[in-house]
Amino acid sequence: MVLPFFKERRIGAYLLKQTLKGRKHYPLVLMLEPLFRCNLACAGCGKIDYPDQILNRRLSVQECLDAAEECGAPMVAIPGGEPLIHREIDQIVKGLIAQKRFVSLCTNAMLLEKKLHLFEPSPYFFFSVHLDGLREHHDASVCQKGVFDRAFNAIRLAKAKGFEVNVNSTVFDGYDPKELARFLDFCKELGVGVSISPGYAYERAPDQEHFLNRRKTKELFRKVFELGKGKRWTFTHSPLFLDFLAGNQEFHCSPWGMPTRSIFGWQKPCYLIGEGYARTYKELMETTNWDSYGTGRYEKCANCMAHCGYEPTAAHASITNPLSMLKLMWTGIRTDGPFAPEISMADQRPATYVHSLHVEQEMKRIADEEEKPQRLSAAE
Repeated sequence: MVLPFFKERRIGAYLLKQTLKGRKHYPLVLMLEPLFRCNLACAGCGKIDYPDQILNRRLSVQECLDAAEECGAPMVAIPGGEPLIHREIDQIVKGLIAQKRFVSLCTNAMLLEKKLHLFEPSPYFFFSVHLDGLREHHDASVCQKGVFDRAFNAIRLAKAKGFEVNVNSTVFDGYDPKELARFLDFCKELGVGVSISPGYAYERAPDQEHFLNRRKTKELFRKVFELGKGKRWTFTHSPLFLDFLAGNQEFHCSPWGMPTRSIFGWQKPCYLIGEGYARTYKELMETTNWDSYGTGRYEKCANCMAHCGYEPTAAHASITNPLSMLKLMWTGIRTDGPFAPEISMADQRPATYVHSLHVEQEMKRIADEEEKPQRLSAAE
């Protein structure tokens, strides 16, 4: 994970402390979703297909700060929806920084130039701007023309004002490796690091034709990394995660590593799959059957190689097996030869589909909250 030295030192010390304590299930990054509402409707997204009553809900500043304290992760990523829509997003960020947490605000940058004055540069804070590729590719990915140019201008402005900026990119099937390599060249020239991950196959996403399976993911990243040899692209990942994407590591998912807090509660089991919600972080950790999720265990996880499940695994491996990390940093990512053994799917349990049930429960809760003042007034 490419981080300024003091961040690297803090995160490394945290990982080492958890390892020495013998803890297996510990958080690395809190995925904090203060709202689901977004100003784009990307075809590969399964996060925004909710009724307006739910899309209009927001976590309060205090709920966000309490979630961070409750979880205790040293880093907080704020995705959405589009978090810049939240009217108190600046207060949320300031509160998290006051807790001495590293904060990544994930944004499509449509509102970034307008809202930039609300924030101050800090070594604890950076913007993570969604860019899936160069102009034509990105605008097609987000289903709206002109988004790339607005994001590009916002990145340049934010950097000029002293903010740290990275980009986060989602990769789908059909991406030409040469085009992806050109995009990474562009990011290097722009002076931003890149968080990159294959897209998760949301069952509710409008476009179901372009999700990568694991074999295609490995083949794509090997081709891209081969094209990038000697170019020194900057990724905001551990080298072991990148080596995993290239098919050289056999990792199992660590869904507890990036727990998610949203308007529904603490999401079981991870940011990508919502199969139940806990009221507290403690309840999430104690009542989730972690062994029933992951590739080879559950059908919905079959093709997942996303960073939110596997980056924590890679980060933990870098502490428990530092020699493998050092070797990789010396030799670079292997882009030929056999892949690491793949996880067997023979015993995975079939998928269950419970999204509509959670929506119904939330709608009932909203209705009860709206009726409560009326009942109290009638009683008086």
